This record gives sequence, C-alpha cells and structure tokens, in this order.
Amino acid sequence: MIEDPWFYIAAVPAVLIVGISKGGFAAGFGILGVPLMALVISPLQAAAILLPILLAMDIVGLWAYRRNFDMPNLRILIPAAAIGIGIGWTTASLVQSEHVALIVGLVALAFAADFWTGQRREGVPGRSVRKGGFWGAIAGFTSFVAHAGGPPFQVYMLPQRLDKTLYVGTSVVFFWAVNLIKVPPYLALGQFDATNLLTALVLMPLAPIGILAGVKLHHLIPEEPFYKLCYAGVTLVGLKLVYDASIDLFA
Repeated sequence: MIEDPWFYIAAVPAVLIVGISKGGFAAGFGILGVPLMALVISPLQAAAILLPILLAMDIVGLWAYRRNFDMPNLRILIPAAAIGIGIGWTTASLVQSEHVALIVGLVALAFAADFWTGQRREGVPGRSVRKGGFWGAIAGFTSFVAHAGGPPFQVYMLPQRLDKTLYVGTSVVFFWAVNLIKVPPYLALGQFDATNLLTALVLMPLAPIGILAGVKLHHLIPEEPFYKLCYAGVTLVGLKLVYDASIDLFA
C-alpha cells in the first residue's frame, strides 16, 4: 500500500469530505476528493483508490435513504449514465482528465451563475427524458473519468426543487448504480492493483464516519438554506475545477 505520510494528510480529509457530501450535506463538495488526493498521487490512481471507498459509502447511504428516492428520475438517469460510462471506457486512452475537468467546471459555473443572478425561468422544471438522458450520460462519463458526476447530475436535478431528503436519496441511489457500473471497466483497465486496493482498505473505516456525519448535518439544515448551500458548493467546485484544469493546460 502507499506509505507516504503526505498522501494520508491529503487522503483522510478527502475521504471525509466525500462522505459528508454523499451523506447529504454540502452537496457538490464530494467532487473535491480526487483533486485533493491528486496533490500527492496521479489523478488516475486517486480515482482507483477512491472507487471502493465510494462503494462502501453507497451501502451506508442506501440504508440511510432507503425509503427516499425518486424512481421516475432514476429510470431516466441510470440507463443514460451507463451509456456515458461506456463512452468513457472506450475513449479512456484518448481523453485527458484536464479537458473533462475544464468542461465540467464551466458547466457548473454557468449553472450556478444562472441561480445566483436570478435569471431562472418561472416555475419549477419537471422530469424530462431528453434533458435527463443528456445530463445523465454526461454525469456517467465525467464520473468514470474523474468521479466528477455531481455537477451534471445537479444541473438536471436541482431545478426540480424536490424535497431535500428525496433529492439526496435520489443522488445516493444514482451514484451507487453509477459506481457499480464502473467496476468492470476499471477492472479491465487494470486500475485495481494490490497497492490501490490495500490503500483503499486502510482508508475504508473513514467511509461510514463521513457519510453518517453528512446524514446528521443534512437533517439539521432547513430546506431553503440547504439548496443555497448546494448551489454554493457547485460554485466553489466549478471554480476549483476550472482553476486546476487551466493551470494544467495553459501553464
């Protein structure tokens, strides 16, 4: 397993942040997991180490939100995400993670700017096979490449203004399905070697701590501040992704 202490200085808070976000608090911040770990190791290795931990978090999240999810939205999103994951798998040798990060970051910032400037359309958008299929596929692709499926998922789901618990439960079920679908391609690409799996096992006890903390915080926050916090998270994540990608691509 990885023995560098600097890795664990970055990885421990990264795993806790991902868990708290997946537990339903500060949605969007979970996307920071791979970038934080990538301060010490490669983004590809960070993604491989994080995937088993995400699957463990998903089990806790599924139990916590087992009665709260929107099945009609999931029927649209999950098949589309599977297509996006397939595209990510077939283009794995061609696509640079920096380009994906830049695109996801720009989409997240445009989406958040629409909210903060008050330019949203009147009314609450409902489910849409066309929009859900598009954003679900994008979420699957970006999740496969960099565990960065959150912003595309939020672009489709947040404007629906679901009850906050129903929204988080839908997110938990969606990303559980996405993470399961990613396992065979990751295996085929040789990303689950002994070093990565042993390192993931060492970090695994942090998974339930983070996600249960997120569940607790979720139930303490009223709905309106919750949604504002979600959009704030999307904004900060978008800035982080654009900044990192710009440094890598144009420095």
